[in-house]
Amino acid sequence: MFDDRSPIYRQIADKIKTDVLSGALDGDEQIMSTNQYAAFYRINPATAAKAFQQLVDEGVLYKKRGIGMFVSPTARDSLREQRRRRFFTDVVDPMMREARAIGVPVEEIVERMRALPAEGQA
Repeated sequence: MFDDRSPIYRQIADKIKTDVLSGALDGDEQIMSTNQYAAFYRINPATAAKAFQQLVDEGVLYKKRGIGMFVSPTARDSLREQRRRRFFTDVVDPMMREARAIGVPVEEIVERMRALPAEGQA
């Protein structure tokens, strides 16, 4: 599951965020404890705890004292909105700057995008 591209705690946090976005984890669903997570993935419990704390700070998870960690009921919508903003900032905006620089009209970009097959269709 883990690679060398970023710290393990970030990879854990990203995996949980992906699971929330995909619906694999629902709002108010309990997740594995820090120790269970550490044992399952054979990592230091402090690493798992750091990832979980990051997710609590971001509002993706919340703690129920003495019970465990749960997915925030608003996490999916919040993560979706964050990724949507990042998509425009990281993908669309640079694409449009390049298109303008080389003289590609917006209408041609839209036409091209509409002509692409939907995911799963070829």
